Amino acid sequence: MPRIDRYLLSQFLQLFGFFALVLVGVYWMNKAVGLFDQLIGDGQSALIFLEFSLLTLPLVIKLVLPVAAFIATVYVTNRMMSESELVVMQATGFSAYRLARPVLYFGLVVGLLMAILGHALVPASRSALESARATISENITARYLTEGTFTHPAPNVTLYIRDISPQGELLDLFLADNRASDVRTTYTARKALFARGDAGPKLIMFDGMAQGLDRATQRLAVTRFADFTFDLGALLTAGGPHNRSAAELTTGELLSATPALVAETGATAQSLIFDANARLAEPFLALCVTLVGFGALILGGFSRFGLWRQIVLAIALLVLVQGVNTFSADLGPKVAGGWALAYVAPCLGLGIAWFLLRWAGANRRVQRALA
Repeated sequence: MPRIDRYLLSQFLQLFGFFALVLVGVYWMNKAVGLFDQLIGDGQSALIFLEFSLLTLPLVIKLVLPVAAFIATVYVTNRMMSESELVVMQATGFSAYRLARPVLYFGLVVGLLMAILGHALVPASRSALESARATISENITARYLTEGTFTHPAPNVTLYIRDISPQGELLDLFLADNRASDVRTTYTARKALFARGDAGPKLIMFDGMAQGLDRATQRLAVTRFADFTFDLGALLTAGGPHNRSAAELTTGELLSATPALVAETGATAQSLIFDANARLAEPFLALCVTLVGFGALILGGFSRFGLWRQIVLAIALLVLVQGVNTFSADLGPKVAGGWALAYVAPCLGLGIAWFLLRWAGANRRVQRALA
């Protein structure tokens, strides 16, 4: 690689790393706050919060990489135009296409990162995240041991705990079992403990009372007990096998779109095939972002006031490409052969970049002719 290409590529990569780090940090912190409230509020440990946070990082990185690449491209190009570096290169005979070569390398690097994330890391992290969520949902202690709140372990069952001691004792417990059609039973206890058994969790109540109300005769039967065991495992419906979503499937599985996958995900075969092609097209979108940003700014010449008009043009063109991509994502899964729409936005972006570079080259030739 020539020295000038290495120099420009290093400038793009340095600023790309900085902006990517900042954007990932901001976006991740925004999501982590809500995740922290949800998990810690449900009684989960800090390690569970850390695990969930790390599993969300690949998706966050995948979302912000194109934005960071565009910002880095625009920032470096604007700075080098303001400092006349690119102007000098153009004056020495470098065409717009020649100057775009390191931008192409930069876009390929970003596209490679997007491909690794989209095809490997994001599906694996989403699958691990769903598995972790399923494991937590089966943890009765974390779900229902909430002080001062009425919870419902099962339909027509209400549980209330006034306080939980440092030793894990449940103080002043109330349990209403309204599942039976003929009798409604209410349990109260001064103290209770959770215990795990082979058939599921058990609730052991001490120094309490059971009140059974016969619905037909409206007669109340009261039984006091020193200790009583209530089978919570019988209340909880066993979770069935986890059905994966399209985001958890590999690209090869999405392309096959077998009837079994259609039944598992609940999506149509057209939708799965479109998702696979959207993953294949994402790296080319990252390449478009860099080339469009550079092509728009290279239209301008040296200016002490900056290239604000060209920057606005680059942002407008990026919005246009993203709008086409969003429209294709909405329409593609609904029509036959809609998978081809996944490549419309990348082709449009590459076409715009080619036109901008050609326009910039024509302007330079006109300026040299006039000079």
